[in-house]
Amino acid sequence: MEFTKSLIKGKLIKRYKRFFADVQLTKEVVTAHCPNTGSMKGLLDEGNDVYVLPNNDPKRKLKYGLEIIKTRKNLVGVNTHMANRIAQHALENNLIKELKNCDLIKPEVFFNKETRFDFLIEKNKQKSFVEVKNVTLFRNKDTAEFPDAVTARGTKHLLTLIDAIKKGYKSYLLFLVQIQNMKKFKIAKDVDAEYYKNYLIARKAGVNFLAYRCDISSKKIFIDKKLKIIDE
Repeated sequence: MEFTKSLIKGKLIKRYKRFFADVQLTKEVVTAHCPNTGSMKGLLDEGNDVYVLPNNDPKRKLKYGLEIIKTRKNLVGVNTHMANRIAQHALENNLIKELKNCDLIKPEVFFNKETRFDFLIEKNKQKSFVEVKNVTLFRNKDTAEFPDAVTARGTKHLLTLIDAIKKGYKSYLLFLVQIQNMKKFKIAKDVDAEYYKNYLIARKAGVNFLAYRCDISSKKIFIDKKLKIIDE
């Protein structure tokens, strides 16, 4: 996915109230919208390089949106709303080898009254649900992790993907790693033991888990490499 405008580089001052981030640009301090309600664990050190996207929408109070943070020499895409757009671009362009050549790609499809998944795809008359999780946590130089905080919603999605298998669908969970230079992926079981327990149950039940890393720059973000999922 290409950014609609050129990103502007700045320095992070602080993120607060979940939705706001103060950023030092060359000549001024601006408040940018933070499109990530998660903990953003490990990303929020004062002085980190950041990239913000300017907008001229008169309906929006904040004229900048936080898109990328650089920490420990790696660019990290923090806009969770971009995750599904990146995933859809990958599905449409056959960048995920397990999900190539789909006959149908339909975003935001309800499975039941309580849960909708990010995509319904169909290939050779086999329908599959695909749920996407945005990954921004890394605690060593080459291993991405999920989640970065306790996620009851994430656990619910795991259990519902199992239900989908029982009803004849295939189920996929795509960990979209918006972090440069990662080589492996794992579940952060010390962060959320319940999620890890249900991940193991879902894997045994037949849910397909995929982890793909993104190529990230100030111009575009797209899927470029599959990562090995490890258990530690």
